[in-house]
Amino acid sequence: MKTDDSSSDASGWLSRLTNGLSRSSQKLGQSLNDLFTQKKLNDETITELEDILITSDLGFTTASKLTKIIKSLKFNQEVTVDEVKATLAAEISKIIEPFTQPITIKTEYSPHVILVCGVNGVGKTTTIGKLAQTYSFEGKTVCLAACDTFRAAAIEQLEIWGNRASCHVFSSETGKDPASLAFDALKHSQEMGTDILIIDTAGRLHNKKELMDELEKIIRVIKKLDNDAPHDRILVLDATTGQNAHSQVESFLDIINISGLIITKLDGSSKGGVLISLTEKFGLPVHAIGVGESAKDLRPFNPSDFANSLLGINSSK
Repeated sequence: MKTDDSSSDASGWLSRLTNGLSRSSQKLGQSLNDLFTQKKLNDETITELEDILITSDLGFTTASKLTKIIKSLKFNQEVTVDEVKATLAAEISKIIEPFTQPITIKTEYSPHVILVCGVNGVGKTTTIGKLAQTYSFEGKTVCLAACDTFRAAAIEQLEIWGNRASCHVFSSETGKDPASLAFDALKHSQEMGTDILIIDTAGRLHNKKELMDELEKIIRVIKKLDNDAPHDRILVLDATTGQNAHSQVESFLDIINISGLIITKLDGSSKGGVLISLTEKFGLPVHAIGVGESAKDLRPFNPSDFANSLLGINSSK
């Protein structure tokens, strides 16, 4: 998943990211402003800082690590809020840097199969459409498999995105066996010499056993055609759910060996900090983040840009 590297495009994305994270940065920034206005950094302010970071969805482990760093650098000194923000942004970037990993399309596979999971409502189908549009723009041939066969709306939505991306969508009547559709989609994609096949799946976590059986069957049958498939197993998470995203990761890890995350709806959330606690807790790479409705609003994850935007720091990078 690549993007236009032009300075205007990069600047536009950074502006959208900053605007998208404005709810998170305003919440965190105001709390920091209130705390560090003409105050020394002492035990009291350190404790308050840790509380602020925890309530900003960074999680206890990350908050504790960051406050210890701030304490070691500036303890018992007067500090400005800008100094605190800059230090926090730099340290957050270091924490999440190891988990930065764009999706890598492997050319030895034809097609490279991406299985996408997520509960209903997280933006899973839209994310698949954005990926398809991005890859098509790069000149790759893409097919989509609408394997959330029990939701007519999901099938229709994927077909709309398929038309936008000029890519073929394998679909069926509502209620067809998802594994059978996935098998047919991969078989025909192989025959067509397609570069990428993206498989949409159901997200009915209220019936975990049924969902587990369904996903396991999809994987089992496509392995009959390609023993290495799926080559990526991506979980899509909605940033607005905050710490509830942790339980979603745990639930899907019980079902499937997730290989990476995509975080959506950062533009509608004051809980952007949850991305940091997710990487620290689960050690899963973040492939991309989304801050809007267009395909350009889904981008590979950049830790420095994210950290600066979360703290409300303007960057020219």
